[in-house]
Amino acid sequence: MLTIKQIFIRLFLSILLSGLIGMERESIRRPAGFRTHILVCVGSTLVMLTGIYIVDLYNYKSSLDVTRLGAQVISGIGFLGAGTIIREGTTVKGLTTAAGLWAVACIGLAIGAGFYLAAILTALLVFITLLAFTRVEKHIKVRRNYMCIKIVSVNQPGQLGKVGSITGKYGANIRNIELESQDDNIVVITLLIQIPNTSIKLDLLNELSRIEDILEVYEC
Repeated sequence: MLTIKQIFIRLFLSILLSGLIGMERESIRRPAGFRTHILVCVGSTLVMLTGIYIVDLYNYKSSLDVTRLGAQVISGIGFLGAGTIIREGTTVKGLTTAAGLWAVACIGLAIGAGFYLAAILTALLVFITLLAFTRVEKHIKVRRNYMCIKIVSVNQPGQLGKVGSITGKYGANIRNIELESQDDNIVVITLLIQIPNTSIKLDLLNELSRIEDILEVYEC
């Protein structure tokens, strides 16, 4: 039978581990942040504790399968994760946050079952992946000659065409475009391009800045 001490430790540990992951998401202003991750993990822990409690309550005479409750959490968290995924044109954002919520739910189930070592190690690995591997990912993109450019421009027809002509002139391939309107007259264009070599960066930025009605150009 679960003791009050065991219940307290498991719920407190779920808050601690999920809060660690949630803080990282909150620090970069993702849709699901500190509180969301804690709620998901605590809820998952409670589901597993409830399953164990019911089995103990009926002295193992119940046909309830504790693992089925956990399986419902894993499938149900998909709906919450889907809410963090945003599609903007050809860009999809929020996949990492959705995966993080799913991982936090799994961590909560492990804590609820008393599998502390696996839960703690998994939480630390998830945190390291989110925090440290972001730099590795950026380094990989740099090695592949990726370049991120932000362009602040007057919002008028033809600007993207002019930008595309210049990037094509330098042999750069546009991999992704994001548009963000600051007001009715100003738009921020974010380009992710693959360039043939890094020596063209300065010339490319200078030529882009000379386009009429472009106010500012800089590397992300």
